Amino acid sequence: MMGFSFRINSSLVQALAVSALALSIAGCGTSVERIDTAEVKDLSGAWNDTDSRLVSEEMIQDVLSRDWLPEFTRKYSKKPAVIVGEVLNLSHEHVNVNTFTADMERALINSGKVQFVASRNERGEVREERKDQDIHAAEATRKPMGQERGADYMLKGTINTIIDTSGSSQVRYYQVDLTFISLADNVKVWVGQKKIKKLVKRGNLRY
Repeated sequence: MMGFSFRINSSLVQALAVSALALSIAGCGTSVERIDTAEVKDLSGAWNDTDSRLVSEEMIQDVLSRDWLPEFTRKYSKKPAVIVGEVLNLSHEHVNVNTFTADMERALINSGKVQFVASRNERGEVREERKDQDIHAAEATRKPMGQERGADYMLKGTINTIIDTSGSSQVRYYQVDLTFISLADNVKVWVGQKKIKKLVKRGNLRY
């Protein structure tokens, strides 16, 4: 009887172990849901793609509505050429500045009110292509050096944060400052500022 009882208990233990393993594997599975890129999903309270897009669109709309633009157009009878300079991340967290500047470039180009000049890195690549054309391309299709359109204005700025935490609550304050500078005389023709404040509440708050 003792041997029979031991066999039953062993089988029970094995069954329970298999069930636990199956549950463990099921719990480790990954779930993926595709969502609309325009849908707002604020999971952590940190700077995200929605902040980048909304801030860039609002600030570009503001800069293009100011007096410097019609004044330039009347004086020179052409659209101003714009380049995005450095945007410094001075915040407490990682901010994808490249995505933010790309959002600003898109908003500027899509406005149809300005021309957009290639960035420093992009210009280097284009210049290498011109050098290659100078050697290998037919003369009728060759693009000569020294014909680049110089930028009239540069857009640059900073991203700052202030974080205030108490218990399981946290206020995350973001401030984006942008400046539009004339490359002809270093005059600042526009200074813009956008503020975002988020209240984050969670049980295991970390910062």
